[in-house]
Amino acid sequence: MLLSLHIRDFVIVEKLDISFSKGFTVFSGETGAGKSILIDALSLTLGQRGDAHMVREGAQKADISAIFETSEKVTQWLNNQDIDTDELVLRRTLDNQGKSKAFINGTPATLTQLKELSEMLIDIHGQHAHQLLLKPNAQRTMLDAQGGHTALVKQVQQAWQLWQKAQETMDNAITNLEQQEHIRERLEWQLSELKQLNPGKEEWAQIDSDYNRLAHASALMEGVAQTLNALDNDQQSICSELSHACARISQLANKDSQLASIYETLESARITCVEAASDLNAYLNRLDLDPSRLEQTEQRMRSMFDLAKKFKIEPENLYIHKLYLQEELDKINQTVDIDALKKQVKIEQQNYFTVAKQLTQARQQAANSLAKNVTQAMQTLAMQGGKFEIELQDIKPSAYGLENIQFNVAGHAGTTPRALNKVASGGELARISLALSVMSNQAHQVPTLIFDEVDTGIGGAVAEVVGQLLRQLGKTHQVLCVTHLPQVAACGHQHFQVSKQQKEGHTVSQIKPLTIEGRTQEIARMLGGVNITETSLDHAREMLSHATE
Repeated sequence: MLLSLHIRDFVIVEKLDISFSKGFTVFSGETGAGKSILIDALSLTLGQRGDAHMVREGAQKADISAIFETSEKVTQWLNNQDIDTDELVLRRTLDNQGKSKAFINGTPATLTQLKELSEMLIDIHGQHAHQLLLKPNAQRTMLDAQGGHTALVKQVQQAWQLWQKAQETMDNAITNLEQQEHIRERLEWQLSELKQLNPGKEEWAQIDSDYNRLAHASALMEGVAQTLNALDNDQQSICSELSHACARISQLANKDSQLASIYETLESARITCVEAASDLNAYLNRLDLDPSRLEQTEQRMRSMFDLAKKFKIEPENLYIHKLYLQEELDKINQTVDIDALKKQVKIEQQNYFTVAKQLTQARQQAANSLAKNVTQAMQTLAMQGGKFEIELQDIKPSAYGLENIQFNVAGHAGTTPRALNKVASGGELARISLALSVMSNQAHQVPTLIFDEVDTGIGGAVAEVVGQLLRQLGKTHQVLCVTHLPQVAACGHQHFQVSKQQKEGHTVSQIKPLTIEGRTQEIARMLGGVNITETSLDHAREMLSHATE
């Protein structure tokens, strides 16, 4: 349970230290005194988001700490988070720039951690909770919380996601197969043309060289023959003259050794000349003057060029392109097993319906129980003969199960229950909301329940019944309630008064525990306003006496 709350510089609270007891505790005060600020401050320590406007004007930062009694479940959670378990102190700071820090037992924490921990500590039923009841999602969430279906709901959501993922995978595979069939046809057609031409790896370079040689064969033969004649085909040829020169210098070198190196140079030139003449002679013997060979080469080049143009590539890349097309075709031919994918979809679908049907059964049981309890509570909240039902409406499979949840109510005997948002008045809605809160929270193991002006829209005898309901709930839970109704305030085991005062030109909120006399004065004020009369005091004493009987 909540042991104490310590607030510094939060909204209009300058400094507040308050200790709490077991049972039903009420907070009252004039409008604007800051009653709900206590709930807002506590909510920050439980992981709710804050902003810079929450820092008291003129202060640097707000600092809120809440100290709780631990439980076995909380201690286990702290151990799992590697946080000290000697105590449980939730602290939150918020500076005037909006920067926030959170701590659990002095250890820095995230808002997610605070929220996880808060689910084991407190349930806050806010001022506008009854409006949430009009939303189908809120009705479903409340029923699942009442039935303890949270884990099962998550299983359904996970099963739904797996089913949809398997379905998506199969659909994509089928679509891809249809698209790939068109691609396969195109690749096979292109590849057949390339295979028919069958370009070699280095063929274009070779055929281009052959063409240049064949196309200029006559000029090549004439030029080479002339060069060969100049080198070695008569007595005055270059090679012959070099031979004569070598012989003369060789003889002279015997007389002067300095000519030896010159002789070597001339001899090298002679040998080179002879080799060149031999190579040219061999070239002439190989030179092809066959016109048909030239025509074949031209036709091959034209075929390769035309196909390359069709594929928008260079002729020398035809061989590589053929390999690429074959590789792409091989990839497509690696067929996906559609039957296996269909089987997986069926498995995931069956898994989903298995857990979804379990959730439906659990919801139906919880709906019957909660509807019965709320109907009983309605009889004591000035709705005699009224009836509350929870309808499970079949829908298409979804992430939330196989049904929508709809709260139906009949405010009086003899009327047919209809959707809550169509028949309930504001006052009836507030009473049904309170009944739901009380009945559902009794089923939870959360030790502390907070009600923030949930008694809006009721009064008189109904307000007294509400107070007694909360007092009864205080026997099993710590119940904190912000109220403006004297009938509810009179039922509290403890009573705090919230007021506002002027301090150094600023409005500040203060809170103090009330003695029996103080409670009498406060309830009298709540009954009659500012001017407290002896009559209102007597009425207050009577209410307090009656509430504690």
